[in-house]
Amino acid sequence: MRQIRRGRDLVSGDDPIGIQEVEADVFATRLADVDRLLDGGIRRGQTIELVGPRSSGRFSLVLELLAGATESGESAALVDLGDHFDPQAAARTGVDLERLLWARPERLKQALGSAEVLIGGGFPLVVLDLGLPPVPGGRGKESAWLRLRRTAEDHQAALLVATPYRAGGTAPQKVLDLGSRTSPVRALWAQAAPGSPRLLDGLRTRLELAKSRGERPGAAADIELRVLTGSLRRPLPGVPFPRAARRRADTPVEVLRRAG
Repeated sequence: MRQIRRGRDLVSGDDPIGIQEVEADVFATRLADVDRLLDGGIRRGQTIELVGPRSSGRFSLVLELLAGATESGESAALVDLGDHFDPQAAARTGVDLERLLWARPERLKQALGSAEVLIGGGFPLVVLDLGLPPVPGGRGKESAWLRLRRTAEDHQAALLVATPYRAGGTAPQKVLDLGSRTSPVRALWAQAAPGSPRLLDGLRTRLELAKSRGERPGAAADIELRVLTGSLRRPLPGVPFPRAARRRADTPVEVLRRAG
């Protein structure tokens, strides 16, 4: 059912029957333990920083959030500084690509500006992924991050910053640490039949609440992220291959490694 987004939706001439007038206040990740850690998910007007090194499952968690939002009928935007987004893999995860805007800046300053414009343009959920180190443009200025947070608050948009290291300074209300040193990432393996080779099936990691205004940090959730099955050589109808996928088909291991 169509949802009301702006005032012009009310005078568009469409049949108003079936319109949902109430928007969700929280964007869930589809991972129950993570949502419990976040009191249901990422709230509108809230800025959350998700910190995770290479192969921690950070980008897989981003896809879960985008899938949950778009499946519920919300629109979302991904500012992909690391250029890791794979439309094929995202569609298999459950992301509704027709409800997702994909921006691909080249520098951090451009990424921050893009996120601010998208929030101001009315997107209720914006994800800013900084990719893997070294991030082009460094950590950015504190003032730029604070302005981005104020923009999210003013427009009541949920903002998730996925980064390989702390970058937002004092701007995020919550900071989540994925795959900490005290609880390293563990690979999950599957075997189709006795005697057959084992295949990487996913990973088990720990998400810790490193900072939360008004709360005591230290809460944690153990989560499992599964590798997508099926060959990426078989494109979904109407879904383009990204440039990397045109060069070669990605194995499950490569998909997991690119997941951040």
